[in-house]
Amino acid sequence: MKTNIFNNLNGKGLKIAIVQARFNQDITKNLLDGALSALKQAGVNDKYIKITKVPGSFEIPLTCQKLARMKKFDGIIALGAIIKGETAHFDYIAKAATDGIMRTMLDYKIPIAFGIITTYTLAQAKKRSVDSKKNSGYGATLSLIETINNLK
Repeated sequence: MKTNIFNNLNGKGLKIAIVQARFNQDITKNLLDGALSALKQAGVNDKYIKITKVPGSFEIPLTCQKLARMKKFDGIIALGAIIKGETAHFDYIAKAATDGIMRTMLDYKIPIAFGIITTYTLAQAKKRSVDSKKNSGYGATLSLIETINNLK
């Protein structure tokens, strides 16, 4: 039995920032499309959405911090794709991005949706970024909208 885990998805009047990594852009573009679809579904006005692109997932936390410091947004969506290669680089980048986003969320008391996917293969990344309700950008955005509303 499938249930909808999301409630309280009214995005009217919310100001949302999105930070999208360009590395693995074929994947992150799809994540962005999913996030934008969820924002539209929640009623967030396009004029209240700011998209900032960064080189990769490692740069996402600092950019989120800068946006949080501005105090202009109700929430931030972090979008990236970290795909395992042959070295430990994957582990370091994933941990740094995760820790940096969490620190920013707690320090600035602003919800940040974690739409950075970490996969072992490109095929897994593609599956998590398809144009459907399984799109991680879409799901992360719905989580953000609900969290913002719950904190009000």
